[in-house]
Amino acid sequence: MFDIRGFGDQLWAGTLVTIELALASLLLGLVLGLLGATARLSGNRVARTISTAYTTVIRGIPELLTVLIIYFGATTVLMSVASMFGYDEYIEVGPFAAGVVALGLTFGAYASEVFRGAIQAIPKGQQEAGLAIGMTPLKIFWRITMPQLWRLALPGLGNLFLVLLKDTALVSVVGLHDIMLKTRDAVSYTKEPFLFYMAAAFIYLTLTIISMVFIHYMEKRNNRWVGRA
Repeated sequence: MFDIRGFGDQLWAGTLVTIELALASLLLGLVLGLLGATARLSGNRVARTISTAYTTVIRGIPELLTVLIIYFGATTVLMSVASMFGYDEYIEVGPFAAGVVALGLTFGAYASEVFRGAIQAIPKGQQEAGLAIGMTPLKIFWRITMPQLWRLALPGLGNLFLVLLKDTALVSVVGLHDIMLKTRDAVSYTKEPFLFYMAAAFIYLTLTIISMVFIHYMEKRNNRWVGRA
């Protein structure tokens, strides 16, 4: 492992935390995005309203504010709910959990629009054909819509993940020991901001390049049969 003024291990530990945060937020965001897209396209008016409100509110608030609101607000909400059941102990939401929720909500709001566009790009005749042969709507979704959905949505989701990866730096403001917080600690100790911020930039750039290579591989793999006779 590289070492910079004795802080190499610290930067590596921060890198692992950043990767864990990004992947956990991605998983939550994909679930929320898929639920939001299906709700937006459903015939249920209440579901459409909730989905529209979710995407509008989250996309209209800066990610940093979302992190701060979740971090400081979740504790208050949880303690209020717990007090209704007679629990009076202090409940603290950690920075990692708050970051996952905040970034997952943000990713999901944008991903829902990507999923919605991908679903609408699938010819309706395929769904009608599924109904004609006796398939249930749920079975049509899993057997016909989902396999094509990932292929169509992957480019947009890949771009959103690259943004998510860089947005993980925002969670350092609430005390998460990620790359940025470890970098600030090193700068405070060594008084060499240029060196360590350039090192942090190199780490983020490396993670981005690795992600881009993986996304390109997945796109190529999911499109390997497209256009073949």
